[in-house]
Amino acid sequence: MLFPEDFLHYIWKFRLFDRSDLQTTNGDIVEVFSAGMHNTDSGPDFGNARIKIGDTIWAGNVELHLSSSDWKKHKHSTDTAYDNVILHVVYRDDEPVTANGRQIPTLELKDRIPAELYNRYHNLVFGNQTIIPCEASIGKLDDFTLKTWFARVLIERLEKRSAAVTAALALNRGDWEETFYQFLATNFGFKTNAVPFELLAKSLPQNILAKHKNNPMQIEALVFGQAGFLTDDLTDEYPQKLKKEYDFLRKKYGLTPLENHLWKFMRLRPQNFPTIRLAQFAALIVNSNHLFSKILDIKDIKSLQNLFTEIKVNPYWGDHFRFDKPSKPSPKTMGQASVDVLLLNTLALFLFSYGKHHQQQYYIDRSLKLLENLPREQNNIIADFESLGVKANSAFESQALLELKNYYCNYKKCLQCSIGNKILKLA
Repeated sequence: MLFPEDFLHYIWKFRLFDRSDLQTTNGDIVEVFSAGMHNTDSGPDFGNARIKIGDTIWAGNVELHLSSSDWKKHKHSTDTAYDNVILHVVYRDDEPVTANGRQIPTLELKDRIPAELYNRYHNLVFGNQTIIPCEASIGKLDDFTLKTWFARVLIERLEKRSAAVTAALALNRGDWEETFYQFLATNFGFKTNAVPFELLAKSLPQNILAKHKNNPMQIEALVFGQAGFLTDDLTDEYPQKLKKEYDFLRKKYGLTPLENHLWKFMRLRPQNFPTIRLAQFAALIVNSNHLFSKILDIKDIKSLQNLFTEIKVNPYWGDHFRFDKPSKPSPKTMGQASVDVLLLNTLALFLFSYGKHHQQQYYIDRSLKLLENLPREQNNIIADFESLGVKANSAFESQALLELKNYYCNYKKCLQCSIGNKILKLA
């Protein structure tokens, strides 16, 4: 048999080996009361195991290896963390192992692993597949198994993403409003203009904007000027006024504008041009002072959506997509799909991060509820799962599927996945 050590962990954790007449390699009778808690960090593989060896009941750690000689290869002999290992479980025993001057009892499983189980595992992980390892079976699983695991991996995804919020919060000295403002700006650029929007927000602190919250023209001047769009060759009256305002405010606050070549227009629909997104962003700032505090207070999804769908940009943009270039009149409101992306990537994330940071389950629950009420994403991964009979009915489930694919399926972590475990048991 050829398999990774993870498979041996799986066999031990669920005691799927032949347990009749268990003996150490020295002939002592072994009885496993508890396999222990699986440790995924450094140190022995399983902790707090309870095992009877001979006439003595031991409590302590268990270490697993494919071969006994791996103990030395992994340098456990010189690591005191392994001094209290009570049992060494191996697939193949090829040499005795000692720690702290004593020989560690060894249990060999080479002839105790059911061939049928190994074949199931090998077919699952290494069989013919084009999308995910379990593509032939996942569509046959019960909803309870799928939904329960989706909830687990979604939390994992939110916890990973909230780490970035925590790091930014530290840089902003615990200022949630400033941190939210920076993340919201980044997501306002969506994928194409996320970087320049992020740079804009970091170069134009919210406390400067707050001083001009009652003057929409100055807010627009600060946003467009700092973005690098207020150049000397503008001819329309509106951008000329903005430039005049910005030139004064730039000197007042010592601002350095971005290079406007950072902004991307190519292959974007005019409604998604960065100039339109900046106009919407400026309007949001004018209409929503202390936005994050508002979001913490607003409980229903419709009111959250209205914060963005009811944004009204300066009338100049009614017949323009760029400065000095008139166009056919058209509304410049944010589409529902764009709003939903902002709710998913910013609001839901921040509600979760805030609840986790302050240990308030209320906000975590609100984050999950928001995702349950947002439509699923549309992308190749979600389409692939649907072709296998697994359909996402909300952003809650589509986010879970993205996490499942990117961090479990792509790395063949079937043994750490409840879906993979269920398939192995049902096969």
